[in-house]
Amino acid sequence: MRLGERRRRRQGGFTYVAMLFALAMFGVGLAALGESWSAASQREKEEELIQVGRAYVWAIGNYYTRSPGTPKNYPLRLDELLEDKRFVGVERHLRRAYRDPISNAPEWGLVRAPDGGIMGVYSLSDKATLRKQPLLLPGAFPLVGTRYSEWKFIYKMKQ
Repeated sequence: MRLGERRRRRQGGFTYVAMLFALAMFGVGLAALGESWSAASQREKEEELIQVGRAYVWAIGNYYTRSPGTPKNYPLRLDELLEDKRFVGVERHLRRAYRDPISNAPEWGLVRAPDGGIMGVYSLSDKATLRKQPLLLPGAFPLVGTRYSEWKFIYKMKQ
């Protein structure tokens, strides 16, 4: 065996180890990128949940305050917010029924009022929230909890 062939054999092993190291580093980088992308995606869904919850609070409050007659009523079903048949003309408190942004399900948890109506909604997802501080929404009770199912978007009557 010549001297040049021995050097090539030794360098071949080094190249293999260097490629394995480079692949391992590439994998670690992709894993970190995936985690940050996942957190950013969850943050967007959380913000969308807050916006949709705010829309439901406003619609429930509008339905309640515009109730004809003395005893004010909450809607018995969420679809009553889409088309309120208590009036002669078409009254819409929501433009469309929103899906739960966290679970992407059409169903919502319902917070019932003492009269049986709906005074609030919440996500049925049991995932942990990114936001840890209480959140204050206008016309609603503060959102408190470490799980999305604990965030109750409840209409708060003005006193």
